[in-house]
Amino acid sequence: MKVHTHELAGGFLRNRLFAFLLLALLVAAALSVFFGRYPRPGWLSPDRLQADPLAAQLLWNLRLPRVTAAILTGAALSASGLTLQMLFRNPLVEPGFLGVSQGAAFGSAFAILYLGRSALTVQASAAAFALLGLWLTYFLAGRLRYGGWILRMVLAGIAVSALFSAGVGILKYLADPLTQLPEITFWLLGGLWSTRWPNVLPILPLTALSLTVLFLARWRLNVLALEEETAFSLGAAPGRERLALLLAAVGATAAVVSLAGTVGWVGLIIPHLARRLVGADARWALPTSLLLGGLFVLLCDNLARTVSAGEVPLGILTSLSGAAAFLVILTRFRVKSA
Repeated sequence: MKVHTHELAGGFLRNRLFAFLLLALLVAAALSVFFGRYPRPGWLSPDRLQADPLAAQLLWNLRLPRVTAAILTGAALSASGLTLQMLFRNPLVEPGFLGVSQGAAFGSAFAILYLGRSALTVQASAAAFALLGLWLTYFLAGRLRYGGWILRMVLAGIAVSALFSAGVGILKYLADPLTQLPEITFWLLGGLWSTRWPNVLPILPLTALSLTVLFLARWRLNVLALEEETAFSLGAAPGRERLALLLAAVGATAAVVSLAGTVGWVGLIIPHLARRLVGADARWALPTSLLLGGLFVLLCDNLARTVSAGEVPLGILTSLSGAAAFLVILTRFRVKSA
């Protein structure tokens, strides 16, 4: 009876936390579209919005798609990070772990140099090479003859990431230092300064589908995080189910990375914070990661575009704040394992 009462109390507190996070995300999103540096740094009042056609266009065509992209980026990276950490039973895994981020970086640099440099071309190339990174990792892992599945994926992911990183270095060396190299460098730093509706709409279907799959299958993560034999004995098909969730996590990551560039630490630190708040059970941790990730990247992006006249790269702010939070977690708290 005491256990049942404790579970009810825990579920009530989690529901209140979810409601609070959802409300905070909605309020932050609503305020963000009115906050910026035009016509002056600070708040854009509704009266000014009605009197200034340029301000109205800025809100609907620049700020609104950017806010949408920031929330999608945070939600996708954090949910994918939690999924990968549980599938690989390693709390230090993040979406770039399987060569996805490095593959996207290579694809974007390749498009900037050789495919015309248009925004949609860069996005498509980044997404294609991100998925290629996953395929190469999975292919090499199947050819290795050392250790179990998880260890083989770890080793293959390290190798593929190193290969793509070397490829990016070669492309940067070949790039024009006055035109192409700065564009590659800024993409690698991560940011949403070029976000418009034509950039956001193409990634919506894949991102929404991938996040829906992860959300609906979150209860299976608890089973798939167990040892292979244990998961099989509980009625799971570990190989097929892990591959399906892996594809969903990588699909969401590839979509948002193709738009935002390399945005570090979100997929690593947010799952840790989510587990700190609601525990390691994926039924609660994954939706918490979704909301926390969206809120975190949105706030970082607001800071990136308002702190100075020249925009600060989003990847710098997420890495700085994420690394600081990670150090606090490691030194002040006992982290719950996945």
